[in-house]
Amino acid sequence: MSGLAPETYKLNLKMNLHPDYPGKYQYKWTNLPNMKLSGLEPLEVTPESNFINIGERTNVAGSAKFLKHIKEGEFEAALQIARDQVEGGAQIIDVNMDDGLIDGKEAMVKFLNLIASEPDISRVPIMIDSSKWEIIEAGLKCVQGKCVVNSISLKEGEENFIYQAKKIKQYGAAVIVMAFDEDGQADSYEKRIQMCERSYRILVDKVKFPPQDIIFDPNVFPVATGMDEHRRNALDFFRATRWIRENLPGAHVSGGISNVSFSFRGNNPVREAMHSAFLYHGINEGLDMGIVNPTMIEVYDNIPKDLLERVEDVLLDRREDATDRLLSFAESVVAGTKEKKPELEWRKENLQDRITHSLVKRITEFIDEDVEEARQAVSMPIEVIEGHLMNGMNVVGDLFGSGKMFLPQVVKSARVMKKAVAYLLPFIEASKTETKAKGKVLMATVKGDVHDIGKNIVGVVLGCNNYEIIDLGVMVPAEKFCK
Repeated sequence: MSGLAPETYKLNLKMNLHPDYPGKYQYKWTNLPNMKLSGLEPLEVTPESNFINIGERTNVAGSAKFLKHIKEGEFEAALQIARDQVEGGAQIIDVNMDDGLIDGKEAMVKFLNLIASEPDISRVPIMIDSSKWEIIEAGLKCVQGKCVVNSISLKEGEENFIYQAKKIKQYGAAVIVMAFDEDGQADSYEKRIQMCERSYRILVDKVKFPPQDIIFDPNVFPVATGMDEHRRNALDFFRATRWIRENLPGAHVSGGISNVSFSFRGNNPVREAMHSAFLYHGINEGLDMGIVNPTMIEVYDNIPKDLLERVEDVLLDRREDATDRLLSFAESVVAGTKEKKPELEWRKENLQDRITHSLVKRITEFIDEDVEEARQAVSMPIEVIEGHLMNGMNVVGDLFGSGKMFLPQVVKSARVMKKAVAYLLPFIEASKTETKAKGKVLMATVKGDVHDIGKNIVGVVLGCNNYEIIDLGVMVPAEKFCK
């Protein structure tokens, strides 16, 4: 296999010894820069980034609600969908206007220009998503920062591929490359790696495209379709992902995650389990970004074991009857869902477990009640934060670190934490004693980060220990600290 000179780039495979990560590797090519994207704020993709969430709801092909707003000219409502994605933890937003009933080029330009005037949205990088080159280039001409193009491929031959890649390089964007050539889409492990290597060599050797700005999409196809030729769709994606990360220096891997569960449309519990298990195994193989719907992902450890076993049998092609077993089980899940009442068995657990459950599952309904019970059991209300709540958030952190929970879910857990702290604040204020302050502490959430729950908790704890807190707020540039 051809490749870059080994003395130029060296692959460092570092085994992560976390017990929940058997077989997971961290990929680091030395002497090669990290991918750096930006909206108003930078996003650097490093081996420690865990997983980059690309929001899929500003896509007319993936969201009927977004399509309706665009078709009816309701761009303010469409902007709110983008804003909700960013607030929900999307680190990049995918914008697609490919629909036969709208002028895709005009809609793309108008929407991107509107985003540019909304700092709470435009702080994250944009992914310009289209199958039409004229729409992609129109978007490249008006987007700010360093964006991502989704996508180009070899399906129209090398000449067109090189032309588009040179243009994208000229505009300074990163690019997603589909595993697609003149003969069609790659639908096997061998075709995936062959097409990705061919594309990589053209981009790096002929176009001189920065390798760290290349993102491969080796095609996420549905599983459990009943057709034997589809049995290895997920497994071949995982294997191709690992091969790309080990053999194509600097390249990243992405995919449209919801495609894998296409066979189970209408059965959300099964789809959520499939997405979470797919992400868990994909990340272990080197998948470092993906287009996802945060509302369609379950915490990996919370997937019922009988469902998880059947889902993973399908994804990893572990049994001849894997599809039949999952289909049969899915029918019982649908039937159970129709009759299902809110599951409150967890309310019988001990206090700490209930608080942890609320934080992990992002349930706000009972948090005030449980926090009050915890307050009654301690001498000072601040102890609830330092004890029960932080114990729960430590579980959230462990799940996130092990790839079993994702940023949009962590953001929602933080909102539960914020509600709990808000409940405790009046009691904390009432318990303070009038003593001389130990000193002043200047606090802020740094530029690029709008999530302030951590800062606020630290401020509460320090305030209870007689420090005077000067809170500058969120998105604060470094220069402001020096004034």
